[in-house]
Amino acid sequence: MSRFLKSAALVLALAVAGSMPASAGKLGLGTPATPEEVAAWDIDVRPDGQGLPEGRGTVAEGEAIFSEQCAVCHGDFGEGAGRWPVLAGGAGSLSSHDPVKTIGSYWPYLSTVYDYVYRAMPFGNAQSLSPDETYAIVAYLLYLNDVVTDEEFELSKENFTSIKMPNEGGFIDDTRPEEPMKAAAEPCMTDCKTDVKITKRARIIDVTPEDEEAAGMSVD
Repeated sequence: MSRFLKSAALVLALAVAGSMPASAGKLGLGTPATPEEVAAWDIDVRPDGQGLPEGRGTVAEGEAIFSEQCAVCHGDFGEGAGRWPVLAGGAGSLSSHDPVKTIGSYWPYLSTVYDYVYRAMPFGNAQSLSPDETYAIVAYLLYLNDVVTDEEFELSKENFTSIKMPNEGGFIDDTRPEEPMKAAAEPCMTDCKTDVKITKRARIIDVTPEDEEAAGMSVD
């Protein structure tokens, strides 16, 4: 290597080293998250209400927002549009051949509804809803599912945990220690199984088949 190239390489190495953050670690990647960045990601809401922001919204307000932001996919009354998810109805269908799993028939906790709407909706414009708009949409969804029946109902941080979902009692903790998910076996990290065997296909285990042929398929 010529003297010029050696000098250029040294200058480049010093420049790269100088641009690296002091706390980037041995790999030289990333920067420590600031408190503001952590707060921006820390938006999960839990069944006990932990994580709920201040805010409120009524059924009527939610209907207007839902019509503008959500109905194109989920229908005006949560009936679903095309192949987009149904959000209302399905009560009493879980033990049938074609169960309809909705917010009102299946979901155990209201916090999941708030968290998902606030985090991921509207489709293509996630996290654009304010806390008040999210409370209003959730209130409207409760109304569509007959969880609340008062059109003047207002959902807020204060009364959020008083709402009980119809199927909350349908979920129980799995206390069987022999089940794989409960087993204390260490996960394989080396010389693990390399072959993969397909035991089920999503089309077969689809709980809401769209035609008679699919509805007649079963899983052994």
